[in-house]
This record gives sequence, C-alpha cells and structure tokens, in this order.
Amino acid sequence: MALSTPPAPADALRRIAFLLERAREPSYRVAAFRTAAAVVDGLGDEQLDLKIRTNTLKDLKGVGPKTAAVIVQAHKGQVPEYLTKLEQDLGDQLPAADDVAAFRAALKGDLHVHSDWSDGGSPIREMAESAIALGHEYMALTDHSPRLTVANGLSPERLEKQLDVVTELNEELAPFRILTGIECDINVDGSLDQTDELLGRLDVVVASVHSDLRADSTAMTERMLRAVANPHTDVLGHCTGRLVIGRRQRDGTQKPRPESTFDAEAVFGACVEFGTAVEINSRPERLDPPRRLLRLAVEMGCEFAIDTDAHAPGQLDWQGNGCERAVECGVDVDRVVNTWTADDLLDWTAG
Repeated sequence: MALSTPPAPADALRRIAFLLERAREPSYRVAAFRTAAAVVDGLGDEQLDLKIRTNTLKDLKGVGPKTAAVIVQAHKGQVPEYLTKLEQDLGDQLPAADDVAAFRAALKGDLHVHSDWSDGGSPIREMAESAIALGHEYMALTDHSPRLTVANGLSPERLEKQLDVVTELNEELAPFRILTGIECDINVDGSLDQTDELLGRLDVVVASVHSDLRADSTAMTERMLRAVANPHTDVLGHCTGRLVIGRRQRDGTQKPRPESTFDAEAVFGACVEFGTAVEINSRPERLDPPRRLLRLAVEMGCEFAIDTDAHAPGQLDWQGNGCERAVECGVDVDRVVNTWTADDLLDWTAG
C-alpha cells in the first residue's frame, strides 16, 4: 500500500520493520529498524532536529546509515525512499491504508496506559491530555500491581490514593474520562495480585503474566486459565510475553525473549467463555499476540482490545501498529471493545 501522507520518523521506521517482517527478512534487520524507532521515540523534536542539523544521528546507539537516512527524509516531510521501495515490492500483500485508517478511527480509547505512579514517565494529567489530543474519548489508567516491585507497582494504599486523584481529574477534563484500572500481575497460582475489594471498584482490569515466563506449557496454561476465569479480569494482556527487540528499563536493558508456551486454544476458548478480551498489544517490542495466534483468536470468536501499553505520551499514538495487524488477521472492528462508547464498555466490564 502506498502512503499518501509522509509518516513521522519513528512511524516510518516501524512501518519498514513491519514490511521487512512480512518479506521474511532476517530478524536482525527487522530489529534494527524497531530499535531505531525506539531511539527516536526517546528524543524530543528539538533534540532530533539538532542531531539532524549537526549530522550526529549515527552517534546514537541503535541508529545506523540506513535508519539515519530514513529518519532524515521523514523529518523533512518526505516518504523515505527505502519505505517507498518496500511498499512497491510487496504490493497486494499488505493491508490497505484506508482499511487501517478506518480501523484506527473507530477506536475511542486505550485500555492499557501507565503513568509515573508506576513505571511510566509522565503524570496522569499529561497522559490524559495527550489522549485527548489524539481524539480519544477515554483511557484506562492501568499502572502495575504491587508484586511488580521493579515497576514500582501500586500497593492497595497507593491505588486508593490514585482513585481519588482520578476522580478530581475527571471533573476537570470532562467530557473526557479517565477509567480507573490496573495492569494486574497474574501470580504463579493464577490468582490476581490485588485485593478483591479494590479490583471490584475498578473500571478495567488488564491481567498479565510478568514472571516465570519460561514455565512449562501445562503450568502456564493452568495459570492463565484461572486468571481468565476470574470475574475481575476484563483483558488478557500481552499473552505470550515475548519481546521481539530489546528495550531499556529503569533497572537496565532487557534482551529479546521468546514466547511463553501455553495451550492457546484452551486459553482463547476460556476468553470466549468468560468474556475476557484478548489484548492486541501495539508496543513495537511486543506486537503480541503473534499473527498465527491472533488469527486463532479470531477463528475462536474472541473479543479484543487494541492497546498501546504506553509509558509516555508519544507512545499513545502506537495504536496504528495494532490496527495494522488486526486488519491483516481479519479482526472484526465490532469485536474490539475499545471501539465502544465508555458507557457500553463499562456495562461490559461490569458484567
């Protein structure tokens, strides 16, 4: 599909990574463009402009000659030559630009967003204002639960305080709405890492596995099944836990990691049975679930949430990654719960 408007530098890099993956290029080539996109995401507009003007882009770790050329051309308001060639070479294999744009326009909010209350980098208000600027009607604030200490997870007491802060912000930001929520760790036994009383007060609960990711398939399946069946769970977050490229965190750098193994048919079947949406995680280092599992979830009749898992305001614009994969894998837009109004969404989570 040919792009009608020039993409931003990071978007151009992610698009190239997507196309290289489709063309079955070596994983190191795909990772190079995703890594460069993550580097650009970490720069402000002025910083990026300075790097380009002083010809020091390639001094940045993760930016090489090819990725630098893409960044410069996109920054000038051009569709990068390399991207144009890939689009032309792959042609009809790609989802149509209009289809992806229409899918993205149907999204009314984001159900997986972090703030500086846990491991995000920005205050709640800043995340909300950025969501408003994107045209969202709501966002679910889903900071981490207490067990994930490395991510400054919220104790019950801190979560209680956050609920009061959200109430005040909603009065100021109306009609936009910050939905109360949590990304709740799925414990090894499948229980959720927060009190039932607090979980029952939240609008949206995203349940995710963050530990013991290399457990055997039987143990991981049982763990996920119990979490999906929990009446508080609304969304199953980044189900395989994979990282397709490394990433920087507060405690250092995480290397790429493979998918966790589990019985996907059993887990997706439980999602259908208990009304739990499968997250299409749009983070460029996750892109979870992989296409084969996303197609399986579609075939089994799952509902979905296309989320960014954003930890900074600029990352809220990553939903296009998830929309691209949704179109490619045949996801029906009506089965994406964050295309619904806030009232319809909350009726669903309450049920």
